[in-house]
Amino acid sequence: MSMPPAIDVRNVTKQFRVVHHAGSLKRAALELLRHRSYVEQMTALDDISFQVPAGQSLGIIGSNGSGKSTLLMLLAGIYRPTAGEIEVRGRVTTLLDLFAGMHQDLTAADNAIVVAMTNGLSRAEALQRLPMMLEFGELTAHADQRIRHFSAGMVVRLGFSVAVHCDPDILLVDEVLAVGDQSFQAKCRQRVGQLQAAGKTIIFVSHDLDTVRATCQRTIWFERSRLRLDGPTAEVLAAYEE
Repeated sequence: MSMPPAIDVRNVTKQFRVVHHAGSLKRAALELLRHRSYVEQMTALDDISFQVPAGQSLGIIGSNGSGKSTLLMLLAGIYRPTAGEIEVRGRVTTLLDLFAGMHQDLTAADNAIVVAMTNGLSRAEALQRLPMMLEFGELTAHADQRIRHFSAGMVVRLGFSVAVHCDPDILLVDEVLAVGDQSFQAKCRQRVGQLQAAGKTIIFVSHDLDTVRATCQRTIWFERSRLRLDGPTAEVLAAYEE
């Protein structure tokens, strides 16, 4: 009996309401009297379907506004689809916004514990992994420092370190493997490689085609909110680059 997919996206459409504001109160009143609507439905994803087997690394490419980041938000449960269904099987950790969940008045150690617990670890598990998180992010010496005094790069390193030590079944990555200096970027790529070797499912959105080529076995190309092409990474990138 075959294993169910880690991710199953079935006929998913996502629309957003966009409100267009009038330039002045007088104009807004006149337009309202004429029964003109200021609300527009914008379609970010249009009838998308695909599956991701457990353990596969899937790249998502496409121009800005094609629906890539919206898809990750749907998979993470941040958005709900307007139509269609999504099934995600397993613990999900996101690398979408590495500042998310961080509180400026908490220390690096306390922030790491809080974010790790938000990502599904128990407090005991978070405390056990805290030294590894801080060491990976090169922040051990700053563990008791409030992050309001951190540089943006230090906060990003902390966020990445916590996320990749939360033992995810599925990792959602959005353009964050370029954090820090070159040595830390190499460490990030190595850690992602370890997660792949451990059979984790990875969804990777990026404009960096070389990184997609090196990271992903399969790639999906989105264009104008639709799925344009789905196949082996080399074939999809060759078509995209044409």
